[in-house]
Amino acid sequence: MQRPGPFSTLYGRVLAPLPGRAGGAASGRGGNSWGVPGSHVQLPGCAQSGTGGGAGRANTSSGEADSVSLDPSTMSKAEEAKKLAGHLAVKNHVRNNQVLGIGSGSTIVHAVQQIAEKVKEEHLKLVCIPTSFQARQLILQYGLTLSDLDQHPEIDLAIDGADEVDADLNLIKGGGGCLTQEKIVAGYASSFIVIADFRKDSENLGDHWHKGIPIEVIPMAYVPVSRAVTQKFGGLIDLRMAVNKAGPVVTDNGNFILDWKFDRVHKWSEVNTAIKMIPGVVDTGLFINMAERVYFGMQDGSVNIKEKKPFC
Repeated sequence: MQRPGPFSTLYGRVLAPLPGRAGGAASGRGGNSWGVPGSHVQLPGCAQSGTGGGAGRANTSSGEADSVSLDPSTMSKAEEAKKLAGHLAVKNHVRNNQVLGIGSGSTIVHAVQQIAEKVKEEHLKLVCIPTSFQARQLILQYGLTLSDLDQHPEIDLAIDGADEVDADLNLIKGGGGCLTQEKIVAGYASSFIVIADFRKDSENLGDHWHKGIPIEVIPMAYVPVSRAVTQKFGGLIDLRMAVNKAGPVVTDNGNFILDWKFDRVHKWSEVNTAIKMIPGVVDTGLFINMAERVYFGMQDGSVNIKEKKPFC
């Protein structure tokens, strides 16, 4: 009798053992790729987010570099740019007696540091709502007041980063796996401000971000959701695999993440609505018409501010 793969006992049903390696791959770096019949879905065993694999928009050839490699000087400029953007956003928007939504990711760290300094210097009274476990730990680490939506269902200002921003201020978010809670907090905020570095500024989604659009799904539905998305909109889908554990990434909500690598520019509002209507989808990493202002830290030390275009 064949021994079951590593996912066989999850959620009381058989998922999919990873082919190409005994017992399945311990991360997204091993195993062979396979697809769902009748679609262009790629599931466990292909190159995964965070492991250097995958094309920007979908490309059927394997082994293509995920993005252009950046030298250390560019990376240090990007980190400094994140800091500049975060500091200016906090200076311009954070005021006394606000309820703040605190985003997730590397860029938000600089904003939280600046918020903590501003609270200390100006004796502000603020309440902070986290969008993830990471955000919660940041709030506690810097001595800020932690709360939740039960106690503060109305948020004055949400500050978060983005994986990519297009000319209409549509966002791709969820590279860190926190998209659902990030969208909830941003959605209940009176004002949603985004901070990013120069690499995230694009004319169209997919120009620079090469890891696809994250879709959070109920674990039992990841295969039919993958089929539905690719059959309707094309492209490729990866089940995001963990790096330091065997099996898929599991979100703070206990769900899986699919990364959809689209092959063309779409009408993103329509696509976002259609994907969210697929049974088993929790939410997408498309943030459409939500950000009112984006701060881009630039390589020359300046900050470029873009605002939502007024409706005609």
